[in-house]
Amino acid sequence: VQLVESGGGLVQPGGSPRLSCAASEFAYSRYCMAWFRQAPGKEHEGVATIDNNRVTRYGDFVKGRFTISHDAAKNTLYLQMSNLNPEDTAMYYCAANHRGGYCFLTWNSYNFWGQGTQVTVS
Repeated sequence: VQLVESGGGLVQPGGSPRLSCAASEFAYSRYCMAWFRQAPGKEHEGVATIDNNRVTRYGDFVKGRFTISHDAAKNTLYLQMSNLNPEDTAMYYCAANHRGGYCFLTWNSYNFWGQGTQVTVS
């Protein structure tokens, strides 16, 4: 399984970038997919999850600003972000597991991770 993120970069405050995560060789009927982020000197923070039934969960800090979605036909995970502020600056990672069920917002609940894409809000 390979997860490859894209869509990061330098964003102005208030911006609305969309991150993508292309998943290859990931073909499971039950799964969780997620976005995490890590700012310098901080732990991984769960941003959002989605399962094979398209049930979504978000970190408390998201406050309606982000939307996670999954295009199963393209096997691509998305994170549409809006109203970004400098505190959203971080490396954003895509993650997945093939267990499905309740999708936790914890890094160790997943067994596949991408290399990350940097989002800098300035």
